[in-house]
Amino acid sequence: MSQHSNARLQSDLSRLEREIEQYLSTVESFHDDEFTEPSLCGGWSRADVVAHVAVVSRRLVRLIDWAQTGTEQAPYDSQEERSALIAETAGLPAAQLKVEARAAIRHFLDNAQRLTGTLAVDQLALGPKTFAPHQLPGVMVAEIILHHADLDTQWEIEEADPDSVLDALEAAVRTMQVKDAPGMTIVTDERDEWVIGDGALRVEGDREGILPWLARGDAENIYLPEGAQAPQLPTW
Repeated sequence: MSQHSNARLQSDLSRLEREIEQYLSTVESFHDDEFTEPSLCGGWSRADVVAHVAVVSRRLVRLIDWAQTGTEQAPYDSQEERSALIAETAGLPAAQLKVEARAAIRHFLDNAQRLTGTLAVDQLALGPKTFAPHQLPGVMVAEIILHHADLDTQWEIEEADPDSVLDALEAAVRTMQVKDAPGMTIVTDERDEWVIGDGALRVEGDREGILPWLARGDAENIYLPEGAQAPQLPTW
């Protein structure tokens, strides 16, 4: 691993700890009946969102195993297995769901330390998306802050570390690139720039405004050329 990649990995791991504690503070503050309230994730309750984060935390460890051993593994054996795991976890009593939320994320964090050692591969895959092993904690950062926002509380993405928002944006752009999103050039106020497809439509805004659009279709805080309309994006 290059010195730059190692520095990025250590930074992501440190920020992941921060975002996790903010997220768990929200989850652990819920009364039992608050878990049944709807989230901003279409069709999912808050319990479903918390269950999803717990399940993905445990199953992304399979990618860490892959990185270390060289034996390719997918996080789930099938979409049916994934759905069943989320439903089973969401159905736990609230107190147990809180315990599992923390335990699952700590399991990922503990295993993520293995990424700092010698690795057998230089690319991992999550569905059609590929990335370097040292980027996996950044993928988890994206999961945490987006789903924290999905819980629909007073917490907002602006409260995440700016580099955590950047991690999430990079994850969102990877998704748009592999799902054949309309051609766009995305330019942030912070001077990031990404080209998707032919780059035809210029989209501007700050990171905190562009991320909810890419991830959830909220175009309130993006800026387009005069007369242009926000295109329909594939779901993340």
